[in-house]
Amino acid sequence: MAQNTNAISFDKIWRDMEFLTNCFRQVLKELGQDELVDLISPDGSKNKMPDDIKLEKKQVQVLSMYLQLMNLVEENAAVQYRRQLVNNNGMQAIRGSWSETFQRWKSQGISQGQMQEIMKKISVTPVLTAHPTEAKRISILELHREIYLKLIKLENNAYSSAERKLIGDDIMTLLERWWRTGEIYLEKPTVEKERNNVVHYLSKVFPLALKKTDIQLKQSWAEMGFDPEKLIYPRLQFGSWVAGDRDGHPYVTSAITENTLVEQRKTALELIYSQLNELVSHLSFSKKRNPTPEILNNAIENKLDLLGESGKVAAERNPYEPWRQFLALMLVQLTNTMEEQNFQNQEIYNSPEDFLEDLLVLKSSLLEIGAKRIVEDLIFPTERLLQCFGFHLARLDIRQNSEFHDKAMEQILKATYPDLPEYRTWSEEEKIEFLTEELKTNRPFGIAGKSFEPEADKVLDCYRVVRNHSEKYGPQGIGAFIISMTRGLSDLLLVYVLMREAGLSSNTFQVVPLFETIDDLLVSNKVMDSFLKHPAYKQSKDGVQEVMLGYSDSNKDGGIIASRWHIYQAEEALTRTAKENDVRFKFFHGIGGTISRGGGKYHRFLESMPPGSLSGEIKLTVQGETISQQFANRLTASYNLEMLLSGTALQTGHNSFPQRATTYPVAALRKLAQYSQEKYQDLIQHPSFLEFYGEATPIDVLELSKIGSRPARRTGTRTLGDLRAIPWVFSWNQSRFNITGWFGIGCALQKLKKEDNESYMQLKEFAEQWPLLRYILIQVETNLMNASPAIMSLYADLVKSEDVRQELTEIIKTEHSESLAQIDAMFDESREERRQSLLDNLSRREDALMALHHLQIKNLNLWRESKDRKESNQVTLLLEITTALASGLKNTG
Repeated sequence: MAQNTNAISFDKIWRDMEFLTNCFRQVLKELGQDELVDLISPDGSKNKMPDDIKLEKKQVQVLSMYLQLMNLVEENAAVQYRRQLVNNNGMQAIRGSWSETFQRWKSQGISQGQMQEIMKKISVTPVLTAHPTEAKRISILELHREIYLKLIKLENNAYSSAERKLIGDDIMTLLERWWRTGEIYLEKPTVEKERNNVVHYLSKVFPLALKKTDIQLKQSWAEMGFDPEKLIYPRLQFGSWVAGDRDGHPYVTSAITENTLVEQRKTALELIYSQLNELVSHLSFSKKRNPTPEILNNAIENKLDLLGESGKVAAERNPYEPWRQFLALMLVQLTNTMEEQNFQNQEIYNSPEDFLEDLLVLKSSLLEIGAKRIVEDLIFPTERLLQCFGFHLARLDIRQNSEFHDKAMEQILKATYPDLPEYRTWSEEEKIEFLTEELKTNRPFGIAGKSFEPEADKVLDCYRVVRNHSEKYGPQGIGAFIISMTRGLSDLLLVYVLMREAGLSSNTFQVVPLFETIDDLLVSNKVMDSFLKHPAYKQSKDGVQEVMLGYSDSNKDGGIIASRWHIYQAEEALTRTAKENDVRFKFFHGIGGTISRGGGKYHRFLESMPPGSLSGEIKLTVQGETISQQFANRLTASYNLEMLLSGTALQTGHNSFPQRATTYPVAALRKLAQYSQEKYQDLIQHPSFLEFYGEATPIDVLELSKIGSRPARRTGTRTLGDLRAIPWVFSWNQSRFNITGWFGIGCALQKLKKEDNESYMQLKEFAEQWPLLRYILIQVETNLMNASPAIMSLYADLVKSEDVRQELTEIIKTEHSESLAQIDAMFDESREERRQSLLDNLSRREDALMALHHLQIKNLNLWRESKDRKESNQVTLLLEITTALASGLKNTG
């Protein structure tokens, strides 16, 4: 009889938490911190906080570490839960897995050959960003990883009690190191440090996760009884915004961009070098026992001629091992490439394709002697690594705001045509007419290298860095040129003109719009239609054009329901526009870590897309704490990669071989989104809203935080419009209002039921059936359950004006209660039945979180009343509390 996997997971969490808590308590005792020991207990029961202001910093650290240990335990329990599911029900039991995807295709009558055609289309690009949402120091993340591995080690029942005690001792050493390290950034991290963090994941984590994910794919294909020779692996490449994203980030300079491109190339070559070295240790085949294929002998001779003395020395090390000889020669050539010796000469690898040719020689020679298993287990992973990371590691996108480009153009024209009116005062039609004429000629405005004013110089210097790097190494390391806040055709054409000014070929790189606000999403298809039809448009060779959709600003504009609806609607309209213009759009989804900014489970997110919108290629951001949450540990990383790749394949399959179409209640959801947006905008446009927001949330503390290198505001003006979406969401989450993830839905459903019951009943009928609607409702419900009316009231007490406090609190709490009731009514089961896992999760951490909320409120009040708002000890304590809460809530912004 199958075991209850939910019960197993729950029991395991408490067992592991008890063990780690006891270890932590022992460490605290050894360090003489007896007064802190009773803050945490093995059974999670509530304990009284010591009422000593001198202990507050230590109290925060204890609670923060406790909550982070709980996160590690829950992550490991999730891994074990999935293993138990597979043991009980087979690989297809994992929702969103390759096995489930293949089973679903098979049940729909899709043949093996058709599956191969789908797999050929798949191309997924996760883009890592350093948005200021990772509240933990890198050194702490490394300690997390070590503790996690020790926790896994304890699951091996073969260890003796003495060996298990040693593992416990190791964990206590790690906990002491953690205690002594400190929790928060004392200084804002530099762009270089953020880059190093991203490079760590790209070079140390993703290669291992990719290998594991590919094994899962291979096993799932074989489980279906398909021919293993016919399996096609999906394309996976990575992108990065770190040192490329300039939007509101004054510290991203052309020098940092240049250095980053070089560093990423260097790391990619080192990664391949390491892989080759590993092959050298494994391919110790003697020619006395294995006949040397002619293809290998010829390749060795050619390499010896090419590499001269250094090649001869390398080959002499293994005179009877031809495979090792060839690998040694490849290493010499790769070393030359890394050291850039004789650049553009045949002694180096000029491109990944050159290297792949040698790898295929190695592969063919091994297949010729019947070493098929060796090829599959050793050569294929190297080939896959090359396909994924190339010589560039990740493609660096260049992003800048459209207004910044406008200002740069204005400065160029001012220097060239001083009598012209300021460019930013021109109408859209005037801009398009002018830019269209300019693009008919290759003549730049200024003399090559001429200096203009700051904005123009920054744009052109960046473009010149891209030009120089691509001329020297090829364009593979550069992604797209993304224009945030794209409003019209002129924003896209202007980038072509700026490229011309810098001597950068616009034929090589894509200019990509980013539609962010609700107003911009509404006109996105018209903008793209005019762009595709414009004579200056540079169509890519494969007929694919990238389009980016933003989830953050549309949420800040109109709330979560309106945001999701308008993105869905825009994607639908853009898909039609692409078809009409005989191109394919590759959608780039700018999702964040939190639900409010588009975060969620990959397979559910992909299922919620409009039919026909996903043609196989997709790009999406992986931001802030999401990187460490989803990819810090290998098994979790491979699981999330599988969800992303398999989910993309599943949706592409639906679009390639559509089944019987279901008519969803689109008009009803449109009306719901409208009602929800009206309610949300009533709130944020309330005359006292900004006063309430500024005092009832810790936004003022977050603006002082040292989490990321980028400022919290785009220009520094203190308006809601200038505030970035990340601190906006972060501040509401900290105070447990969470309004960015739910506000408006209760009133909207109530109004729909009253004014258009037929539409309401349609939504109720399709709440479980329509992937988009189900995804929205479940995500909103998650945010509602994470919010806490009791804690809202505590933070609202920070608002000085009693009238403002009472009125706004009443509005928010009434809508929260109504929203919970309305969502419950949409489903057949209560949330207590449907969301037991989330309720358990919240219950486990409730006491520790409540203690931190009380500390934050108390110290916010003291700090705001103090004369010296910059007093470092008070600010540091508040930042530590913020970090601790972010850990416990498992989100920032």
